[in-house]
Amino acid sequence: MQLFEEREHQNTPDDRLSTIAGKSDRLHPDPETKGDRPPRGSGLLPVLKNTRFLILWLGQIFSQLADKVYIVLMVALLSTHFHVGEDHIGTWVSAISISLTIPAILFGSLAGVYVDRWFKKDILVASNLLRGAFVFAIPPLLWLSNDWGSLWGVPWGFCLLLIVTLFVSTFTQFFAPAEQVTIPLIVQRDRLLPANSIYATTIMALLILGFAVGEPLLALSDRLVSHIFPSWSFGQEILVGGAYTIAGIILLFLKTGETRDTSDREHPHPFQDIGEGLLYLKENHRVRNAIIQITSLFCIFAALTILAVPLAAEIPSINAQQFGFLVAAGGVGLGLGAAILGQWGQHFRRMKLSFWGFMVLAIALVGLSFSDRYLISALLAMAACGGCAATIYVPMQTTVQAETPEEMRGKVFGLQNNAVNIALSLPLALAGVAQSLWGLRPVLWGLAVFAIATGFLNWYISRPSVLTSSQVKKS
Repeated sequence: MQLFEEREHQNTPDDRLSTIAGKSDRLHPDPETKGDRPPRGSGLLPVLKNTRFLILWLGQIFSQLADKVYIVLMVALLSTHFHVGEDHIGTWVSAISISLTIPAILFGSLAGVYVDRWFKKDILVASNLLRGAFVFAIPPLLWLSNDWGSLWGVPWGFCLLLIVTLFVSTFTQFFAPAEQVTIPLIVQRDRLLPANSIYATTIMALLILGFAVGEPLLALSDRLVSHIFPSWSFGQEILVGGAYTIAGIILLFLKTGETRDTSDREHPHPFQDIGEGLLYLKENHRVRNAIIQITSLFCIFAALTILAVPLAAEIPSINAQQFGFLVAAGGVGLGLGAAILGQWGQHFRRMKLSFWGFMVLAIALVGLSFSDRYLISALLAMAACGGCAATIYVPMQTTVQAETPEEMRGKVFGLQNNAVNIALSLPLALAGVAQSLWGLRPVLWGLAVFAIATGFLNWYISRPSVLTSSQVKKS
């Protein structure tokens, strides 16, 4: 810290990223090194009493529920409008998944650049209302394309669904970093950890809820709409588009504390701003380390989601189609872990939580590899994996928010989302191939070794000696 101050007083040439990093360290001393005690009245309750956070949280619930049910909606439309059989529906759903993934990879970092420049509330509201508008447009688009025939053997209606999905996913890339950037604007710094615990718990709860009750919700909506308006056959689209719209309306009442003067900054220079974000991560070892750990965690869990299918096939009491029970157990573990962490996690240092999270995760993965005959032990091992994920994700996400200055958060979260999206894509493609080549147990052991390596990388980067030596080099 003194070294950063001495550099400013020397008036030596320095880029503004180093200055921002130095100011961030001085204004917000790292609790990892200072050993700050948790604030009085810490835990989940003070965060839930924050009206602004409650508004953002309600918007998150409706928005992310719509995200999850959207995929179920696409599957329902494939069955009802295109009469795709079970033998080919996997290929059609894969095309929808690719349409969701492409914008995440292409625009994740660029969206973060614009989030830094634009008014956060505008992004949160507009991204939800626009997604709702595109979902509402699906019924007329399918009706118009009925007589259009096909393009290279693919119905024009399905092509339009892919285009709508591309736009919905693109607007999601703006909503995600804007939501993450808004949390430290409306929540006190010393309450970021419980706020992120609620955020992570909500994500997992809606992931399970969306896939579990998505089809019944769509069917119920269809029946209600057709009962009120017998000639209408698009109740499912009304449910999903309505959820996005409700989220946008709720977020209209959010007060972020920003003013138009602070948000009307210079026009974005996308590639220059992305470069500044990368340079900031190079300068700030804590934020860089946190993003590396979050990305590694998503790699492991993306692979684990794929491996849940062959694991379910080997367990005598269930079949491959019931792999959702295993995924749900991981989600329950993550939700419980995040809730516990939000209540008492501030009594522990964030880097230690993450380190031991990876160590115990490795043990849980090894235990899972020996649970291919017993459902109960497999469910417990998956729940343990989820709990470990909470002790890694929540502290590290809190570190990124707390240690990144406001003017850099959009760029940093955009880069983080890009890294996570790539981390999700590669294991989805490779895990199944690796399992078919080497078997389930060796692949789970490989994931355990990767978890241990990431934990020790976290320990190495977080050592005081590493920080001291890097500062000496800069001075």
